[in-house]
Amino acid sequence: METLTFQFPAAEPGRSRTLVGCVSSGDLEVLIEPGNAGQLEIQVITSVNGSSARWNQLFQRLFDGRTLPALKIDIHDFGATPGVVRLRLEQGFEEIGHD
Repeated sequence: METLTFQFPAAEPGRSRTLVGCVSSGDLEVLIEPGNAGQLEIQVITSVNGSSARWNQLFQRLFDGRTLPALKIDIHDFGATPGVVRLRLEQGFEEIGHD
């Protein structure tokens, strides 16, 4: 198991929270909560050691050209593919009303 942290610029704090996915299902779960103004913080707990560069590239592609609210995102990963990660994050953003 490895814990990774990432930070990105953001707008004002979001106002909603949500949980999407389920780590016990064999892929991952994403918890999204309001964060600190100007900062999008992501913590990934993953079963795949040495995957920091892959996660960083995925987030860079996902957030490029978007202004997201300040959020704290916790991801509990059990070897999900990048497509599943993106799907769960997009589901979470839709749930909190920020796309």
